[in-house]
Amino acid sequence: MTSPLQEPTFLILAALAEAPMHGYGVIQEVEALSGGRVVLRPGTLYGALDRLTDQGLVEQEREEVVDGRLRRYYRLTDAGADRLAADVERQRRNAETAAARLAARTAQSSTRRRAGRAAPALNPGA
Repeated sequence: MTSPLQEPTFLILAALAEAPMHGYGVIQEVEALSGGRVVLRPGTLYGALDRLTDQGLVEQEREEVVDGRLRRYYRLTDAGADRLAADVERQRRNAETAAARLAARTAQSSTRRRAGRAAPALNPGA
């Protein structure tokens, strides 16, 4: 069993799932995917891309010079897509379990209110 992906790694892989992107494009896409919660600095992104490349999850697709600056484009590998899909499934199962437990809690709370009794106190010393 593989360990869960950290959120920035998950978002980098998700950003690359549709199409290859250059680094700044990945930074923008990660910010958009996270609703602004995750903002990657270039050093953090390129360190992560190097690590993901070493792990075979992404690969450099091409380089091009734009306005005198080198842009490296990265793409998700098949192994990266498989790893992302596995983490999506893990998170989906966890979310479904949490949602079911919250629904059960809400139902119990609603039943207690209708019955006119409060939830039991959690004071073992009383």
